[in-house]
Amino acid sequence: MRFSVEQDDDIVIFTLKEERLDTLNSPDVKAELLIIGQPNLIGLIIDLTKVTFCDSAGLSALLLAHRQMKEHEAPVILVGVGEQVRNLLRISQLEWLFDYFPTVEDALGAFESVEDYSDEE
Repeated sequence: MRFSVEQDDDIVIFTLKEERLDTLNSPDVKAELLIIGQPNLIGLIIDLTKVTFCDSAGLSALLLAHRQMKEHEAPVILVGVGEQVRNLLRISQLEWLFDYFPTVEDALGAFESVEDYSDEE
């Protein structure tokens, strides 16, 4: 399975470099998400730009990330979500669990604007 993990301060960016998030690779994705989803993070960005297909096992990996980060009160942001993946989330009535941005840069910008706002108070 091909993926990358980058850290931008206290935000982790997990980029899946596969076209499918399914039964074959979801166990590896889950294992990695368990490792990177630490309490010191303020957010997890999952870049799905290359993903064109997701099944229930792939959806389970995304839900695992959400549950783990929810324990730390940190959001999971999905980036570059294609129509098939978005439809699966919508049909499963789980779309509302995540925030969505078209690019990693946009997602990081959302964190910066929150930090700027909190610095003013």
